[in-house]
Amino acid sequence: MTTAGIVALVLLLAVAAYACAGGTDYGAGFWDLTAGGAERGRRPRWLIDHAMAPVWEVNNVWLIFVLVIMWTGFPLLFQTVFSSMWLPLALAVVGLVLRGAGFALRKPIKRVAGRRLYGALFAVSSLLTPYFLGAAVGGIASGRVAPGTTASAEAWANPTSFFFGLLTVTGTAFLGAVFLSCDAERWNAPDLVGYFRRRALGALAVAALLGVAALFVVPTDAPHLWSGLTQGAGLVLALVAVACTVATAVMLLRGHTRWSRFTATGIVAASVVAWGVAQRPYLIPTSLTIEQAAGAPSTLVWLLVVTLVALLLVGPALVLLYWLDTHAELESLSESDLREGGGGSPAGSG
Repeated sequence: MTTAGIVALVLLLAVAAYACAGGTDYGAGFWDLTAGGAERGRRPRWLIDHAMAPVWEVNNVWLIFVLVIMWTGFPLLFQTVFSSMWLPLALAVVGLVLRGAGFALRKPIKRVAGRRLYGALFAVSSLLTPYFLGAAVGGIASGRVAPGTTASAEAWANPTSFFFGLLTVTGTAFLGAVFLSCDAERWNAPDLVGYFRRRALGALAVAALLGVAALFVVPTDAPHLWSGLTQGAGLVLALVAVACTVATAVMLLRGHTRWSRFTATGIVAASVVAWGVAQRPYLIPTSLTIEQAAGAPSTLVWLLVVTLVALLLVGPALVLLYWLDTHAELESLSESDLREGGGGSPAGSG
């Protein structure tokens, strides 16, 4: 594998990491949006706040890493994507900002109207941002952009982008529900375990239906992607995603929520990596290969050196943070806390 190929692999793995880590946060925001009114949704939202608080800012590190690798290692790719699809990407960035502001400010605000406003910003942005990011990926995967392409709605408002956007939203909702169900189990809130487990199963079913529907669109709308997903490594990774889907469904149905986190993450990670592998040797099918988009060889070498240093310095800290968070070592939350936040009324009937 060439140096450019290694950097492209690093970029793909970083995208997968952001899809898993950031996707879980977006999913929590989706369930915040759909939790219901103030009384009915208070208990799930209380859990969402406590589950997200320790790591929601850290998860965006992966997005920054993706942008740095893309900008430095593949400047022509960066220029092509951001010039042809600046509108959905700008909307996604606005959503990121509003989402962060909404999550940070909705709790300390004293007025009820202010809390509702910031809560709505957080929840709606958690829906729109992943959709626009997924739509942009769909435009890339279907080869609708190329070097020199001018901005147009067709680049991101097309059948493949539509399905990618919906799958992204559904996938984040699924991940969020799985992790929230585990959080509820860890904090001994059995009604919320069932509440989010049912929503995880529902989101998984919707994702499966969207995947089946995409089979009628992708072969004709994104033929190069379809060819890569039906043979070689792309097919293997797609089958891994299917196997993880079945395993997750079985575990959720049997109530093994703790282990379902790993297979749920496997679904998203395998799907993202399958997309990247299926596009080989292109970064944008079929107009821009990895080698054509790569920066100067010396830049790529130093980029790998910096990536290795960052992995050695930051990687252990991230692993420790995620471990502490998933083992409830960062913020204690008891059942009495949940009852205080939710008024003591079960949410399982929602």
